[in-house]
Amino acid sequence: MDGLPPEALAQVADYFRTLAEPARLQILNLLRGGERNVGELAELTGYSIANVSRHLSHLGREGFVLRESRGNSAYYRIADESIYALCDMVCGRISQRWSDQAAQGAAFAAAATRPTATRRAPLRSPPKA
Repeated sequence: MDGLPPEALAQVADYFRTLAEPARLQILNLLRGGERNVGELAELTGYSIANVSRHLSHLGREGFVLRESRGNSAYYRIADESIYALCDMVCGRISQRWSDQAAQGAAFAAAATRPTATRRAPLRSPPKA
């Protein structure tokens, strides 16, 4: 990003904003298996056709998907497969973080359930004569 003008940085931010919507990530993941039409995507995601269409429109504007009309249907496919490298990298990092947190939690739980040694009374100084 070093040396990019503010306009380019704004485009980078728009790119990441597009990916910040879980429904869009779900759609992109479904398109990983091949092209699909809006009805198929709506059925698989559980979202309405209108909602899926809105997300696809946004993904298309940002260059993530390509649209092809066939008769009365529009089919969508990934425009650039490199998006999956980015998603896999981020998902791998999050997965690692969850594993680390689970391991820390397990270590904490083990320490909390470990029997504690009986406590001794504090040492007292001998009485003065």
